[in-house]
Amino acid sequence: MIRQLTFAAPGTVEWRETAAPALSSDSAAIIRPIVLGRCDLDVAFVQGAFPLAPGEPIGHEMIGEVVDIGDSVTAVVPGQRVIVPSQISCGACRNCRRGFTGRCQSVPFGAGFGMGRPGDFGCAAADLVLVPYADAMLVPLPRGADPVAMIGAADMAADSWRAVAPQLAERPGASVLVMGGSASVIGVYAAGLAVALGAGRVDYADDDPARLAAAKAYGATTIRLPTEIADQYEIVVDARGTPETLIQAIRATEPEGILTSVTIHLGAVTPLPMMEMYHKGIFLRTGRANVRTSIPPVLDCCARGFAPDRITTTLYGFDDAPAAWMDDALRTAAARD
Repeated sequence: MIRQLTFAAPGTVEWRETAAPALSSDSAAIIRPIVLGRCDLDVAFVQGAFPLAPGEPIGHEMIGEVVDIGDSVTAVVPGQRVIVPSQISCGACRNCRRGFTGRCQSVPFGAGFGMGRPGDFGCAAADLVLVPYADAMLVPLPRGADPVAMIGAADMAADSWRAVAPQLAERPGASVLVMGGSASVIGVYAAGLAVALGAGRVDYADDDPARLAAAKAYGATTIRLPTEIADQYEIVVDARGTPETLIQAIRATEPEGILTSVTIHLGAVTPLPMMEMYHKGIFLRTGRANVRTSIPPVLDCCARGFAPDRITTTLYGFDDAPAAWMDDALRTAAARD
């Protein structure tokens, strides 16, 4: 038997025992987690803002060590430290080959670790974790990298990456606005990555002092909400998650601009100013990030100076992971000694 982190009810996360994983195929690997990161989505689960059934495993941001591998695995070896993506992807289906690893066609739609998704893959916050497609999923941790310092690159920075990096590659030096909020660390990382990638201007708007300070530490100019956003930007990121601020973000997007929503709008319908968007020619994108695709370029950006640990992390011992999930700090993690 092993332990896995389990959502008991809003406000309660605990260790519960489950069967130890075994290699399920020649393509699988067993990973021993070293560092567990609490994602912004985990905060929403714990607070009851986003539904998760009681008894579901929780936790999907992890760096670990390879314990065992199937006979056909060639990309990693036992003892190697690896980043484990939050989503299950085979690497061979049409979607995976196109980089759409968050929507692999070989598993139940949207399958992942610790998010209540179908497929019964458990969570990444456990004593041992089965990774079904080791060669496709696992990303070696750069040699000499501190797993605690790099845990943000395992998931949330990859989520942020898709909101600013492809856009800045298309429009070098563009102006960027991040509307910070419920996707709290993801929004701050988006601002930090935009600065690191050479955006001409990066503004971060929020009403939370801790997030404003974190974005400022990455080099962004901060705007204290609530206020009108007077300027317009080529690239806008909605990390706030309310209908009102989504509309504000749309109105802050310049004609032919790109707006990416990295948060989840929980209403059955979110009204949008479609006439205004039509005349401005705005491109609006939302949905899960393709995490496995984004991890390697995030690591390259880290090697060039982006530091995921610039956001102060409240660190717990591995056994105290439930307390890490309940902490009010902006960023928490649990690590083995």
